[in-house]
Amino acid sequence: MKTFDYMGTHRYSIRFCTFERKQRFVKQDVVDLTLRQFLRAAAEERFEILAYCFMPDHVHLLIQGASDDSDCTRFIFRAKQYSGFYYSRQYEKEKLWQRYCFERVLRSDEATLVVARYIVANPVRAGLVSQPADYPFVGSCVVALRELLEAVAETR
Repeated sequence: MKTFDYMGTHRYSIRFCTFERKQRFVKQDVVDLTLRQFLRAAAEERFEILAYCFMPDHVHLLIQGASDDSDCTRFIFRAKQYSGFYYSRQYEKEKLWQRYCFERVLRSDEATLVVARYIVANPVRAGLVSQPADYPFVGSCVVALRELLEAVAETR
């Protein structure tokens, strides 16, 4: 079987965990700083962030390559490098991320919808809020939160 090269217009589910699973994403300014760096990496590697959720000790992303040159491996490297650098510079001299992350290639629209639903509902499952719309650190960089919530609710 041919090895997957992580290039192109594929969709991915990605999860980054914080170093030692410390609760880093409990304040808006830390989430904003990290999301800005994710967007920087996404622009450089030509990805769209379709959905995200910053849980206290990890982050879920649903991304899609916007061109044949989109490189998921480089996006992951840059997103973690940029956000980790600025986090340690602004807040603490400690690592932000664990070394490895989870990633999965999504091969169908149905799989993408399942992942989007999972991401949006994560704070509810964790008992942090009763409704996804009540959680401040969930959203999309492509559509408004309301549109994202409607899209994942339509097929429940």
